[in-house]
Amino acid sequence: MAKIIVVGAGINGVTAAIELKTRGHNVVLVDPGPLPHPLAASTDISKAVRRAYGADEDYTALADRSIKLWRKWNEEFGQELYHEVGVMFVRQREMKPGDFEHESFKVLQTRGHKIERMNSAQLWKRFPAWDPEVYRDGVLELEAGYAESGRVVAALVARARSLGIELSDGVRFSRLNETGGRVSGIVLDDRQRIAADFVVMAVGAWTPYLLPFIKNFFRANGQAVFHLKPRHPELFAAERFPVFGADITTTGYYGFPINRDGVVKIANHGPGREMSPESTKRAVTSEDEKNLREFLASTFPALADAPIVYSRVCMYCDTHDGHFWIARDPDRKGLVVAAGDCGHGFKFAPVLGEIIADAVEEKPNPILQKFRWRPEVRVGSGNDAARFNPKTSNAQRRTPNVEI
Repeated sequence: MAKIIVVGAGINGVTAAIELKTRGHNVVLVDPGPLPHPLAASTDISKAVRRAYGADEDYTALADRSIKLWRKWNEEFGQELYHEVGVMFVRQREMKPGDFEHESFKVLQTRGHKIERMNSAQLWKRFPAWDPEVYRDGVLELEAGYAESGRVVAALVARARSLGIELSDGVRFSRLNETGGRVSGIVLDDRQRIAADFVVMAVGAWTPYLLPFIKNFFRANGQAVFHLKPRHPELFAAERFPVFGADITTTGYYGFPINRDGVVKIANHGPGREMSPESTKRAVTSEDEKNLREFLASTFPALADAPIVYSRVCMYCDTHDGHFWIARDPDRKGLVVAAGDCGHGFKFAPVLGEIIADAVEEKPNPILQKFRWRPEVRVGSGNDAARFNPKTSNAQRRTPNVEI
């Protein structure tokens, strides 16, 4: 049994802490709080849970396993944290080979999942908020949906406490305690030292700032998120308005059906603005709102003038290739970094803890090869077409790993 400090109680950190505790380790979970942390990417009302991942069958298989576990979590927690309302990715033109939607359709069809192709006027009648003359084709994944992210984190934090995990919230990480290539714990802002056999850094967009020696592997950037109150809420009920990506490789926009509070969430998965999570510039701009209104006017006219009841900037921690970074540091024994959500990590919450714990224990897990320590990967080598890398041209856009 090892003593393990997990820094960060977002979705990576809290699931890792729970899994490591379940495996018999002595776990300390450190976070500045409050929990769920209001600035963390895990916070908000919803995150998409879907298998559609273009041609990437690794993520498709991992998401398939996650969805089965999301259903179990609903039973275990005694509340509906995951809502299986469907997820729809649509295009303004016919899907063609190589398109994210086309490749998703092909993979999901081959794997026997319940899907429908959105290329029929009859199908579009089910979704009256949409203009079928604008969006003509796509894939509707029936056994998919969204998770209430803030409530999920709160439930997992409560579980961590119930398992006896030592939760130190209200304290702030300052630096690693390391000597001669070995990490032996952490130092807090008040200079208090906590010793451990392993440190798991699961700090999301704070990663390149708290671990400056790997800052060149990550980029923290902000994405605009809006909560709107529709004047015709019936048009946005889940049975008429599934989770969606609206030609996301060109518009970047995605969204969710109306929630328990009568709110529709619309956000952008685009280039974002590079910034620190605690930057004074972390705010939705008038340009962000202008772009949103233009998108709504062309896509959901009934939502075009809906009042915005809340907005925020959601922080991404990007890697250069769009894949997670869950690995031991080869130069610092005892350090594991679990970051690089790239805007698509939350859906994997039920399996993230297991993956991170396997990295800590050096337990064989094929997916860890994809998430390995990889400083050789260069900017612009990824596959997210919904977003522009700031150092690449439009022609180098990538297929979407969309958190939505």
